Amino acid sequence: MEGTPQSATEPSRSSLIDVLMETELYSIGAFFCDEHPELIDEVVIRSEQIERSGLEAYAENLGIAVEEGFETLLTGLAVRYYKAVTG
Repeated sequence: MEGTPQSATEPSRSSLIDVLMETELYSIGAFFCDEHPELIDEVVIRSEQIERSGLEAYAENLGIAVEEGFETLLTGLAVRYYKAVTG
């Protein structure tokens, strides 16, 4: 509820963000965004396609290994996670 004080057991917003930034998913997203800024939109689009069609169907359609599709999915999710946490 708006205006309700946080309980003593509830982490503050900034400490929650700090915790979120210490995850492996955040690190993957940060690394990808730093190293490949020109590919951010493409990897997000591809990961969304995988979400819609399913991992095996996506891999089969492109003639790629399921593992490669999974890496694309995970990278896209990591980028979206990173961008959501950092704003």
